[in-house]
This record gives sequence, C-alpha cells and structure tokens, in this order.
Amino acid sequence: MSVDLKRGETLPIHINVSFPSLPCEVLSVDAIDMSGKHEVDLHTNIWKLRLDKYGHIIGTEYLSDLVEKEHGTHDHDHGHEHDVEKKPEHTFNEDADKMIKSVKLAMENGEGCRVYGALDVQRVAGNFHISVHGLNIFVANQIFDGSSHVNVSHVIHRLSFGPEYPGIHNPLDDTSRILHDTSGTFKYYIKVVPTEYRYLSKGVLPTNQFSVTEYFVPIRPTDRSWPAVYFLYDLSPITVTIREERRNFLHFITRLCAVLGGTFAMTGMLDRWMYRIIESISSSKPRSGMR
Repeated sequence: MSVDLKRGETLPIHINVSFPSLPCEVLSVDAIDMSGKHEVDLHTNIWKLRLDKYGHIIGTEYLSDLVEKEHGTHDHDHGHEHDVEKKPEHTFNEDADKMIKSVKLAMENGEGCRVYGALDVQRVAGNFHISVHGLNIFVANQIFDGSSHVNVSHVIHRLSFGPEYPGIHNPLDDTSRILHDTSGTFKYYIKVVPTEYRYLSKGVLPTNQFSVTEYFVPIRPTDRSWPAVYFLYDLSPITVTIREERRNFLHFITRLCAVLGGTFAMTGMLDRWMYRIIESISSSKPRSGMR
C-alpha cells in the first residue's frame, strides 16, 4: 500500500442497472461532485434499453439528459427537491399530454428500463443517481399521482470503477432490490480504493476496488422529495498494489519434500496401527489344547 498521488485524472464508472417498474421516458441520470465546479464537458456514453414485462429488450435510445451540477453540501436530496420545486407552473401543452399518455400506457404494459454505459467524473467525492428528477413536477404528479407511487425497484447487473483484473470482486454485481407496496430512496455509500494490478509481464493495470454500505429511506406522505437510487462515492487516499508472482524452484522443492515427508509419516502410522490391530485380533483367538 502507498499514498495515492494521482492528480488531474478522471474516475471511470461503469453502470448496468435495470428498473422493471419504470419506463425509460421518465428516467434520468444526474452526476454531482463536491468540487463546486460545474463541468460542461462531462464525457458520457449512456444508453437506455426499453424492456417488456418479461425483461426482454424492445427498444433502445441514447441518454442525452445526463447533467452534472455543482453542489456545495452533502444534502443531495434537498438539493434536488429545490431543483424540482423551482420549475414554474404552466398549463400542459400537447407534448406533455402526449408524454403522460405514453408513459401511463407503458406502465400498464409493465414496461421497464435498463440504463447502462460509462461515466467519466472528477476524482473527488460525489454521487450519481438515477431517478425521475428530470421530469417537470406537474408532469410527474400527473403520471404517478404522487411520489409515494414511484417504484424504484432495481437490479444492479454491474457496477465498477475501472477495468477488471483477475480475482476482482465488485460487491454490488447482481444485486436485486424489489419493493412491494412501498416506495422510497436507496442510497449506496461507496468507498473507492485506487488499485494497481501488476502482471508478470511487468504490465500495470490502474483500476479501483470498492466497498459499499446501503441504506433505504421509506417515503412518507409529508416528504417533498421523490424516490431515487443514489450512488454516493468517496475515494480512499491509499493505493493498493497487487502483484502477480511466480514461485521459484527452491520453493517447489521445499513443498515437495514436505508433501513426501508427510506421506511417509502417515504411511508409517497406518502400518503400526494395522500391525497392532492384527496382533490384538490374533492374540484374542482361543488356542486349541493338545490331546
């Protein structure tokens, strides 16, 4: 282990998450970091796949509504709450009415959505979240009839912070969180550990491991915030280095001698036990007398 000296690099985030109860039209992805700097050239490659009620893909679209916002506090929920409430009230136009009808029809048909792709964010603490926050508050109320009816059940197929190396374990892969007759916000608190994997060929693969703690906040009738799935990450100041090593010939000989010695010792013990068992059986048999 050593102190992480990387500066000015980005943090890659690979996501693949399915929402079986929310159509793609209502989902948006927001990225926020704690630097207080508004990044206008956030590099993203995110796609949304429309899913039928059986989980089969029925359509795809490029997700162009990814936003990175500056945020000066850790209170992410309230920040988005204000963003939503500031949207001016207006009469629904034809496009809004069309969208509402389309989304309601999709929900009646059991349509879901898979969000997948990659984000490149700054190497500072922050979060990204998938939610319905991109909707106008009035449109959202028309679709869901209140925040308590937004079902953010989800399946995390993959979440990683860089390329994979042999033996890596991403703790959120294949994680399923399904809600029944309730709603709320999921928060995953992630500690990212910078990692270097050094191959026998002297090649170096820079990547990241992570640990996670999850928390669920049920929605209450008095809450003004809307359900979402948050991934809040922070970076460890320590870099872990993993090296591939090949055992030398002397180590092989030592292990071979240990195995052979153990085999001979066990064989000798078995031989002594068998001799004593046979001897005790033979001595216990009655001998016939001479006539």
